[in-house]
Amino acid sequence: MLALAGAARPLLAVETLAPAARPLRAPDVPYEPSDMGVVRAMLRMAKVGKNDVVYDLGCGDGRIAIAAVREFGARAVCVDIDPKRTAEAGANARQEGVAGRIEIRNEDLFQTEIVGASVVMLFLWPEVNMKLRPRLLRELVPGTRVVSHFHDMEDWAPQEVVRIRANSRERNLYLWVIPPR
Repeated sequence: MLALAGAARPLLAVETLAPAARPLRAPDVPYEPSDMGVVRAMLRMAKVGKNDVVYDLGCGDGRIAIAAVREFGARAVCVDIDPKRTAEAGANARQEGVAGRIEIRNEDLFQTEIVGASVVMLFLWPEVNMKLRPRLLRELVPGTRVVSHFHDMEDWAPQEVVRIRANSRERNLYLWVIPPR
């Protein structure tokens, strides 16, 4: 069973997933793992530290959460609608020896609880970012950092934009901080 210390709800036991399990609904974006250089740049941009809880919405294979735990000392929550991805994230976390500090959730990113996040990581499509934005602004506490790989959030001006080269392509990383209410 994967768990974060102090978690208030039952956590997903990745081992119980049936190999033929299907996503809760069709995923909003195709799986495309971020280059590890991009992952580290995103975590540095958010100034992730040992007191942070990093949520990766659309976590794929868990690489962002694993790096947040292993390299920055944070705790993490992986959320993905596809049980194949959450199973892979759980297996990767166990292989890297960080499973005890990562919660794995096979849930819809539009419905999962995000209140405990101090950092939220995104690599979604523009329309998904825009659909998620009202929840981020409503449910996250002021000061929570949100980082998006490649896609902005239209008229929500980022605090910082970093241009990074990965896999022979230039990409932008965007940082927002949830403002005071």
